[in-house]
Amino acid sequence: MFNLTPVVRVLLIINVVVFLVTNDAIIDQFGLHSFLSDKFNPIQLLTHMFLHGGFNHIFSNMIGLVVFGPMLEHFWGPRRFTFFYFFCGLGSALLFSGVNYFETHDVYVSVQEYRAMPGYASFSAFIDQHAGSYYDRLAPFMEQFKQFPNDSKTIQDSISIVNKIFTNQVDEPMVGASGAVFGVIMGFGLLFPNTELFLLFLPIPIKAKYLVIFYGAFELYSGIYRAQADNVAHFAHIGGMLFAFILVKYWGSQRKTFY
Repeated sequence: MFNLTPVVRVLLIINVVVFLVTNDAIIDQFGLHSFLSDKFNPIQLLTHMFLHGGFNHIFSNMIGLVVFGPMLEHFWGPRRFTFFYFFCGLGSALLFSGVNYFETHDVYVSVQEYRAMPGYASFSAFIDQHAGSYYDRLAPFMEQFKQFPNDSKTIQDSISIVNKIFTNQVDEPMVGASGAVFGVIMGFGLLFPNTELFLLFLPIPIKAKYLVIFYGAFELYSGIYRAQADNVAHFAHIGGMLFAFILVKYWGSQRKTFY
């Protein structure tokens, strides 16, 4: 069904094999953690690209790779395509990590401030500002803290809760080849903008350039408005597309029209 090229075939095999042996411990060790996490290791900038959180996750990524990757590999050749793939994957990881650092640094500062001066008022402010989703679960504790604000055990418990909230945020690993694959989609749209594609959910042809525009706009919107409930690293997708755009332009590739 798919005319797989050598590099695309190898990437597909590696991703599938790794998925079959992946467990929570592997994801925790090799998934990409926040720069602020004690679990961060620079090698995770590479290894996270071969890990996936579930069947739907790897299926959608590998479909994108085998649909759009072979044409780019034919166009550039194996060596340049390989460089492009990992350049986009690493670029997406760096952008995601940078945004994550920007978003969580304020939490880190607030945690340090609370450790220095714990109390009911500052604890309540911390929860309101950084952990609103925890409010219902913490309501009994906060009521107790309000009644006994000077109780040493309650104060120590509040510090432990603040520390736990912070570690939960920075220790959640990001995994997936999505950044690299979105880079491949961007590269395809730049080089073959008028190629018509048929999507499963849209029974009419759509040109590649419009698909790229839609994907980019959707990911930017979702990233800015923090679509956290869907558990998707939107800024990683944006990073892959951004670094793909930069590299294609740097290489000075001429756009060609294919029908």
